[in-house]
Amino acid sequence: MNVNLSDALKKLSLSGLAKCLDVRLQEATSNRLTHAEFLELVLQDELAVRHDRQIERRTRAACFRDQKTLQDFDWDFNRNIRRKLFFDLAAGEFVRHRRDAILVGPPGVGKSHLCQAIGLALIKAGYDVFYRSIFDAVRDLLHDEAFEGHDKVMAKYLKPDLLILDDMGMKSLPKRSGEFLFEIIMRRHEVKSTLMTSNRPLEDWGKLISDVPTATAILDRFLQAAEILELTGKSYRLRGTPTSPKSTPRPEPSTES
Repeated sequence: MNVNLSDALKKLSLSGLAKCLDVRLQEATSNRLTHAEFLELVLQDELAVRHDRQIERRTRAACFRDQKTLQDFDWDFNRNIRRKLFFDLAAGEFVRHRRDAILVGPPGVGKSHLCQAIGLALIKAGYDVFYRSIFDAVRDLLHDEAFEGHDKVMAKYLKPDLLILDDMGMKSLPKRSGEFLFEIIMRRHEVKSTLMTSNRPLEDWGKLISDVPTATAILDRFLQAAEILELTGKSYRLRGTPTSPKSTPRPEPSTES
């Protein structure tokens, strides 16, 4: 590749095309490609690089705790967890229809893994996703309200195609948490999709946020057209935990003389 061509590609920000151009030129000569066929190949190279960068940017912006995939999930550990339901969510139909979803189950059955895996799959499908534990979300909103940044922070929760709020029910939330959660749910309702996970039954949410009327209002909107997936089974965190060795009974003393 000559210097003038290299400089022109840099000015046009065509780094994907520049990276593969020498190989494509050799391929064009070897296979006697037409100008149109050659142009199509180098443009596909550029589009592929831009697509990968877009996924990287969206993944960073999502703020996942871990980058999990559905393929990494151990479906054999708790066989009563129906994988099809989660692959259906990862296909994005509920996001396209601006519906919500909630994963309910005891700690350790894989809710955080699954919700982040669904989020990552949707990023690859072209959606904007934002992940936050419920505690971090409340802390963000309480902190920034005190510094007059409420609207700016709230926008982070309202903008994405899918908002994931994880770990509801791990412990009680601070006062006024219900107000912020209600505002998020109310303003996203039928406009954007929200995916939540809960370690406690939905009827306990009033106690968790110390505000039964607000919890009722949240659930009234959230559950109006939500997919509810209940997970049961053993805790992944406890697998491999060694069990106490069985004691070997002592032999009875011999009575033979």
